[in-house]
Amino acid sequence: MLQGVRCMLMRGGTSKGAYFLASDLPADTAARDALIMSIMGSGDARQVDGLGGAHPLTSKVAIVSRSVLPDCDIDFLFVQVGVEKAFVDTTPNCGNILAGVAPFAIERGLVSARHPETRVKVRTLNTDTIAELLVETPEGIVNYLGDARIDGAPGTSAPIAVDFLDAEGSVCGKLLPTGNPVDVIEGVPCTLIDNGMPVVVMRAADLGRTGHEPRDQLNEDTELKARIEAIRLKAGPMMNLGDVSAKVVPKIALVAEPRAGGHIATRSFIPHECHASIGVFAAVTVATAAVLPGSPAASAARLPEGRIKTLSVEHPTGEFSVRLEIDGPSEAPVVTRSGLLRTARKLFDGTAFARLPAETHAISTLPDAAE
Repeated sequence: MLQGVRCMLMRGGTSKGAYFLASDLPADTAARDALIMSIMGSGDARQVDGLGGAHPLTSKVAIVSRSVLPDCDIDFLFVQVGVEKAFVDTTPNCGNILAGVAPFAIERGLVSARHPETRVKVRTLNTDTIAELLVETPEGIVNYLGDARIDGAPGTSAPIAVDFLDAEGSVCGKLLPTGNPVDVIEGVPCTLIDNGMPVVVMRAADLGRTGHEPRDQLNEDTELKARIEAIRLKAGPMMNLGDVSAKVVPKIALVAEPRAGGHIATRSFIPHECHASIGVFAAVTVATAAVLPGSPAASAARLPEGRIKTLSVEHPTGEFSVRLEIDGPSEAPVVTRSGLLRTARKLFDGTAFARLPAETHAISTLPDAAE
């Protein structure tokens, strides 16, 4: 007899994932990961026997608990679940799935809602970064309906403001792991950067592309994908990530001059498929690269004036606005704060079932703060 696990399916930003309380999952990491892969249908390109949506953007998991830190409300572990290959990766962060963590925590009673809005401080365990989320909670109930629109997600929803308090170098240890705004790899100038997500930023023109190609065209461009993968594999050790052949980081961002009224154009790879839009932390990291003098992104960007900049990052299905606060001299700017707008929606709340025998995923008896 299979054992069920309480689960909420949510859209967070432009991604979709299964949200679990840490206390509802096995305490043993190997058993937990096996359970998650089974629930999501990992190891099958269609994920037909699981909750996954047959794409990296819809094969994600959030594990949520009360924070063990006195100045945070919630601890959140992000899990990227393989689609065709059965694996989990807890190396990266995910700002889209993060957007759903605060509503989920309120729904599960981990955070007490206030009227008319509730602030939730979330620590992402993958990277030990802290973000503050502002959720509309009229009469103490999470509101999912509203007029906020984000490209890459249909319709409109209630806004969720996300401020990242300490994302710089969250995975690689430093904003610029090599200390350089430009490193040349395989003959291509690159910026190896981490402002919440390790990203290799390159000008599309340096790879013989415009950076404005449709996503499907880039996904079929085997020559380009082989070349950027060769660069990615060499960049991994340079970014303190070691061998990244089995990791989803670093991501790849090809940048170009904007064409749709934005400040920079992007084509993001995650890392082997071209993203339909661009991830939250990838957008923040590319925007940060754009303000570094001499970087490939800076040469393509059309930056607004002022210490506080809102950068419109163009992507295949629209744009993503990133707000940066910048300090320091113009020749060596420092991003002190970054923020953005996301939305989220509860899709389903109930019980998820795995193919594994019940004894392989017994429910943990640990308190919520265990993860």
